Amino acid sequence: MRTLLVCGHGYLGQAISRDFRSAGWQVAALSLSGGADSLACDLSSPDAVAGLKLSPDFIVHCASSGRGGEALYRAVYLEGCRNLTNRFPGIPLLFTSSTSVYAQTDGSEVTEESPAEPDRETGKILRETEDLVLSTGGIVTRLAGIYGPGRSMILKKFLNGEAVIEEDGRRYLNQIHRDDAAAAILCLASQLSTINHQLFNLSDSHPLTQRECYESLSSIFSLPLPPTGPRDPNRKRGWTHKQVSNAKLRAIGWEPRFPSFLDAVGSVAPTL
Repeated sequence: MRTLLVCGHGYLGQAISRDFRSAGWQVAALSLSGGADSLACDLSSPDAVAGLKLSPDFIVHCASSGRGGEALYRAVYLEGCRNLTNRFPGIPLLFTSSTSVYAQTDGSEVTEESPAEPDRETGKILRETEDLVLSTGGIVTRLAGIYGPGRSMILKKFLNGEAVIEEDGRRYLNQIHRDDAAAAILCLASQLSTINHQLFNLSDSHPLTQRECYESLSSIFSLPLPPTGPRDPNRKRGWTHKQVSNAKLRAIGWEPRFPSFLDAVGSVAPTL
């Protein structure tokens, strides 16, 4: 039986564990404080990681920095992945990065070949981590904004009457359902021998402009269209405007259960 090591056992990590177990894998999970079927481990500590008594066949790093800034990004992502590759040399490591590394603002489609030159320091740390993982034979997935049961800031703000259409609403929203993200990572795990040293965008198939999204939600839920206002310059992921392509991942056999955010809102809304 193959063994998966999930590093970070929160919203996404628990879904990954569920899917891998259903596919016949044995799963070991790590989290900072332990609990929820996970072992306590500080990934940023070389000694803590070196002391792990595990023999995984595949590792997924999906730990979160929470709302932390540069120091936490460096500790959790860069040092975490460095410590894992040192402790488990030769074991494939998949790092869940972010589509925020694409800083495009012209509404263009971005693929894995597009420039990824983030202007924020946190984004630069993600890119440094990506390069580290790829250089050791690992895999990088760049995830769009994750939503799913119990989580969707866009839908929650709309239903609570707190949403604002920024400027003319032209900015594209790139998202991925949590369960589609977990299924994609399982798909990649089934093809490890052919996809090492590669990166994949992990987003749904139909990016929506902010205006398209809110107009559709207004129609679905029979609620007023949000007011317009200025853009938010303090967004954690930065203000970007691009359409993230998932064609490379779909070409190896993955298809999202929810091709569009609008396909999932009916099931997500009652959970918020």
